[in-house]
Amino acid sequence: MQVIRAASAPGPAGPPPVPPRPAAPGGAPQQPQQPPQPYAGQHPGGPAAPQPPHPGASAPPPPQPPHGAQPPHPGAPVPPPGQQAPHPGPAWGSGMPRDTTGHIPLPPGGPVAMPAPPAVEFGTGNATLAVLLIGPAGAGKTTVARHWARSRRVPTAHISLDDVREWVCSGFADPQKGWNENSEAQYRLARRTCGFAARNFLANGISCILDDAVFPDRPVVGLGGWKRHVGPGLLPVVLLPGLEIVLERNAERSGNRRLSDEEVASIHGRMAGWYGSGLPIIDNSKYDVETTARVLDEVLARSIASPPSW
Repeated sequence: MQVIRAASAPGPAGPPPVPPRPAAPGGAPQQPQQPPQPYAGQHPGGPAAPQPPHPGASAPPPPQPPHGAQPPHPGAPVPPPGQQAPHPGPAWGSGMPRDTTGHIPLPPGGPVAMPAPPAVEFGTGNATLAVLLIGPAGAGKTTVARHWARSRRVPTAHISLDDVREWVCSGFADPQKGWNENSEAQYRLARRTCGFAARNFLANGISCILDDAVFPDRPVVGLGGWKRHVGPGLLPVVLLPGLEIVLERNAERSGNRRLSDEEVASIHGRMAGWYGSGLPIIDNSKYDVETTARVLDEVLARSIASPPSW
């Protein structure tokens, strides 16, 4: 049988409608077959449109991210097809220690314990230790401490309390202008900062030597605070040359580090109270810096073998 198609009036482009086919003998009329519609956004001649799933078939599972990768955050940019998304760095709480610097874990700084005796005949050798060098103004403690730190075979840091205290620029409470509650508060803060730094150096295998003018007759600026902030393994050594040497060295200073002769004599007299305290004392009146540093190393080796009671 021949199918007659009706002429369509001019209109929008598209396939003409198809009339229903005549019914087969004894059967129901068949529905016309509709021509395939182009996919939305697809121009003629493009790739084929996706076919709907078969009725009753389960939908395919969504693509899973690679092993170990995290699903993208809602609202995050999606990389174009064929390009791999950048791997995100580890986030805090995902297994990385919180106390890190550039992905290098830092051990926490705890109280410094007494180091083990070095396996050498003389000196501290490769021992990791914390030292407190005590002395009056002009004793040379800062110069000797820096030289000793630089001459060791193992990493060693030097921290001067006077330097840390002068970190305060505006509002610096100069103790030379009078010891009051402000100068005492800034001293305590500097001492605590030095102790915190020393603990962190020691926790990372770096020895540390600190220097301060600790008075034996003033608990506020005494050894108790240093032992509390650094730890029981701190090794104190007193550097105490004669008064003439101290006056001569103080005269070579400038700025707020230079004291009057009366102040130097008073401080030196009070430092003499360390005699009989049980702490090791070095009289470096006739020693140069290198010799004093060598004697200091030998004294520290004896202190490690037989710690002083303080």
